Amino acid sequence: MTNRETQISGFLQRTGRGDWSRTAVAGDASARRYERLTNSDGRSLILMDAPPETGETIRPFVRIANFLRSQDVSAPIIVAEDPDQGLLLTEDLGDQRFYEILKADPGQEDALYALATDLLVHLHKTPASNLTVALEPLGPRLMAEMSSLVITCYRDGILGTSNSGLLPRFENQFEDILRQTIKGEAVFVHRDFHVQNLMYLPEREGLAQIGVIDFQDARTGHPAYDLVSLLQDARRDVPAAIEARMIDRYLQGSGLDASGFRTAYAVIGVQRNLRILGIFARLAQERGKPQYLDLVPRVWAHVVRGLEHPALAQLAEWLLKELPASTPENLAKLRR
Repeated sequence: MTNRETQISGFLQRTGRGDWSRTAVAGDASARRYERLTNSDGRSLILMDAPPETGETIRPFVRIANFLRSQDVSAPIIVAEDPDQGLLLTEDLGDQRFYEILKADPGQEDALYALATDLLVHLHKTPASNLTVALEPLGPRLMAEMSSLVITCYRDGILGTSNSGLLPRFENQFEDILRQTIKGEAVFVHRDFHVQNLMYLPEREGLAQIGVIDFQDARTGHPAYDLVSLLQDARRDVPAAIEARMIDRYLQGSGLDASGFRTAYAVIGVQRNLRILGIFARLAQERGKPQYLDLVPRVWAHVVRGLEHPALAQLAEWLLKELPASTPENLAKLRR
C-alpha cells in the first residue's frame, strides 16, 4: 500500500466510510483524482484526492461550494474534509453530465443551454462588491498574460523557436483591447462553466436542476466570461443558432447593454480560446496528455471567428500571421 493510499484509507476510516466500495470517476486536466464511494445500502459519495505535493488544495473548492449553495446553486454538499492531506468527501451529484445527455440526444440543446444561461443570470444578479466569498479579480492585465500561453506553448511548441519581442507585444496590445472593452460591474466567474461541469438533477426543481462542479478556480470578472465558456465549448460544437439565442436570452434576463456586452463577449471569446490553445499544447508536451490536441481544431476555429470582430482588428492583423494553424502536421509536432 502506497503512502497516499494509507492516508486515504485513514481518512475514510475516520469519517466512517472505511468499508464503502471505491470506483474511479473520470477526472479533469488537473492532478486531482476522483472516486465514487458506495455503501451496501446504495448511498454514495465522491472522494476528491488533491495531493498537496502536486500543488493541489481543497480549500478553494470548499469555500466556493459553501458560497454557491448560499446562492441556491446545486454545488456538492461538503461531507468531510482534511485540508492538510488534500482529501474531501462530497455529495454525489450523479453521472448525468450535460455533455453525455447532449451527445445522446442533441434535441435537448435548447432546454439545457437555456437552463444554464438562466443560472448565470441568477448568479450575476449579485455584483462582485456584494459577494460573501473573497475571490481574486480577473482583470485585463491578468487575462492578457493568461492568454500568452498561445505564444509560449502553442506557437513556440509547433515552430520549435521563440521570438523575444513577440510576447510583450501580444500582452500589451491585448491588454489595451481588454481595458477598452471589458467594462462594467464584475460578477462571480466560474471560469470552466461548460457542459462537462454541469450535472442534470431532474429530481430537483428550477435552477436547482443544474449541479455545478469544478469551480475551485473561480474569480470575479466580466459577466460574458462564463457565457463564452458555455457557448464556445472546446469539447462539442454548439450550433450558431443556439449561441445567438442564448446570448439574447442572457441579455434579456440581465438587462445589460447589448452592444457593449456583445463586444466584450467577442473579445473574451478570443482571450479564453487563445489561452485554451496554450493549455492544450502544454498538456500534450509537459504532462503527457496528447488527447487534448484532438480538441484544438475546434478551439482554433473559435479564435479565427472571434478575431473577425472590429474591436480585435489590430491584433488580428498580425496575430494570425504569427500563429501556426491547427493543421494535422502542426499538431503532430506538438504530439512529439
